[in-house]
Amino acid sequence: MPAFIRIAWKVVFDAVWHFSEDDGWAMASHVALSTLLAIFPFLIFGTALGSFLGADQFATTAVHFIFDTWPESIAKPISDEVVRVLTIPRGGLLTVSVLAAAYFASNGVEALRVSLNRAYRVAESRQWYKTRVASLAFVLAGVLVLAMVSLLLVAVPLAVRYAGTYLPWFNGLLTMIDSWSLVGVFVMLATGLIVSHLWLPDGRRKIMDVLPGIILTLVAWSVGAYVFASYITTFATYVSTYAGLASIMIALVFLYIVGVIFILGAEINAAIMKYKVKRMVIRHIMGRRQEEVKVETAPEEAEPPRQNVL
Repeated sequence: MPAFIRIAWKVVFDAVWHFSEDDGWAMASHVALSTLLAIFPFLIFGTALGSFLGADQFATTAVHFIFDTWPESIAKPISDEVVRVLTIPRGGLLTVSVLAAAYFASNGVEALRVSLNRAYRVAESRQWYKTRVASLAFVLAGVLVLAMVSLLLVAVPLAVRYAGTYLPWFNGLLTMIDSWSLVGVFVMLATGLIVSHLWLPDGRRKIMDVLPGIILTLVAWSVGAYVFASYITTFATYVSTYAGLASIMIALVFLYIVGVIFILGAEINAAIMKYKVKRMVIRHIMGRRQEEVKVETAPEEAEPPRQNVL
C-alpha cells in the first residue's frame, strides 16, 4: 500500500473514531438546534442595527447569503417565514427584545465553540464571560459585514449603471458582478470557516493547520446538500409524517448533516496535526539515536608515540 494512502487511512480512521468516542453525534444535534434557534435572533438584531446604520437592504442580503447555499426545497419555507418576521416594525435599536436577540444569536456561536474544542481535543481555559463576550463580538462582526455588503450591493450597481451611460463597457462589468454573486457567498462562507477554526476554539493554530478540514467541509457540504435535496424530492414523506412541522424537521435534519460535516472537518485537522507531531517526535528520536550510534562506533584516536628523553 502506498505511504500516502496509508497515512490518509490513519488520519480518517483517527478522526472518525474520536468523533464517535467524544459524542460527536450529540454535538452535531446541539449545533443544528442552536443554529436554527440563532438564525431568527441574528436576523432580527442585524435588521435593527442595519437600519440604524442606513443599510435598509440588510434583511434581503442576509437572507440571500444564509439561504442561497441551502437546497431550495429546504430554504424557501424558512426564508419566507424570515421575511415575514423581519417586516414587523420595531421601536428602535436599543430595545430589550433586540438585545435579547443578540444574546440568543450568540448561543449558536457558543455551540460551535464547544464542538470545535472537543474536535481539536482542547479544554477551554478562558473564563465563561470572556467567551460569551467573544461570541457577541462574532455576532456583531457578522452583522456589520453583512450590513457593509448590503450597502455595496445597492450602491455599486447604481454607480455602475450610472457610469454605463457614459462608459458602455461598464454594462459588461455589471453582468459579471451579478453572475459571480454565488461565488461571493462561497468566499464569505470559506472566510467564516477560517475565522471559526482559528479563533473560536481554545489554543492557537496556523491557517495551514485548518485548511484541509475547511476544504473538505466545503466540498462535503456541497455534495451533502445536493444528495439531501434529491432525497427530499424523491423519497422522503416528511409532509405526511410531520404535517405543518415538516419544514422545521427538514431544516433540522439538514442542519444536523451540516453539523456532522463541520465537526468532522475539525476532527480531520486535529488528526493531521496529531500525526505531524508524531512524525516530528519520531524523526527527532531517530536522529538522536543515529548520533549516539555514530559516537559509540567511532574509532578511538590513536595515542601519539612516546619519545624517550635522555
